[in-house]
Amino acid sequence: MKRSDFIKSGAALLGGSVLLGNEANAKESSEINSGKTFQLDYAPHQGMFSATAGKNFIDEIKYMHDLGFRSIEDNGLPGRSVEEQTKVGETLAKLGMRMGVFVVPKGGNGANTLAAGKTEHVDIFLKGIRESIEIAKRVDAKWITVVPGDYQRNLPIGVQTANVVEGLRRGAELLEPHGITMVLEPLSDTPDLFLRYTDQAYEVCKAVNSPSCKILYDAYHQQKNEGNLIDLMNLCWSEIAYIQVGDNPGRREPTTGEINYKNVFKWLKNKGYTGVIGMEHGMSKSGVEGEKALVAAYREVDNF
Repeated sequence: MKRSDFIKSGAALLGGSVLLGNEANAKESSEINSGKTFQLDYAPHQGMFSATAGKNFIDEIKYMHDLGFRSIEDNGLPGRSVEEQTKVGETLAKLGMRMGVFVVPKGGNGANTLAAGKTEHVDIFLKGIRESIEIAKRVDAKWITVVPGDYQRNLPIGVQTANVVEGLRRGAELLEPHGITMVLEPLSDTPDLFLRYTDQAYEVCKAVNSPSCKILYDAYHQQKNEGNLIDLMNLCWSEIAYIQVGDNPGRREPTTGEINYKNVFKWLKNKGYTGVIGMEHGMSKSGVEGEKALVAAYREVDNF
């Protein structure tokens, strides 16, 4: 399908309420499809708009731009061919969009544990960092996601933390000349993970002491782990370089759970945050209706 055709088709589907003659729905659909740039830089990922844009990632990126988004995320970027990575980078440059995070290839995210302090684990991690640098160049990426791995429970926590810091320092040394930042993501998936809390990530980043080692603050995970989102972000703000979101429970778009994202986003705006906000979540509905609900939710919480 030609891009012009599916844009028209998407507009017709998303704005179907206009045809019903309902003035309120028509106004809402008009706002959703206005293409107006959001106040904050929300970043969708592949598949969120495939019902309208189709399965081709490049077409979907262009459609995301038409909807008003100015960044994307692509955790699976390392798995794409060099040719496709290059095409993604060229498309983003042409549209004036940014690449958000992608996940460091195998070895940088839980496949080993830096907490153990073992040479072989550090070597695998650094190999992933080197590969990430080359990938980042193709798409002009500035951030890569790193998870240090699991606890090494036979070691004291202080020793584990020192091991993680030492490994990350070596990664940061590789990244600094390229202006790339690894962002450490505390997760809620399992208590076996070494890095789970905002203040813990703050401590690690302060110890690494590099512009290439900062925090990826995922509000979904931190709502589950600790709550008190705005206060803890404020306390650790100097080390936070990237934000991701998803509502809880369910890990779907804002307005579907308990997090007051309108207040969170207003706080980020007032804080002067101009970075990417990754839409690291699923959708409450499928198909075109799900796409419509997704955009409507972001228009709602971006209205402050």
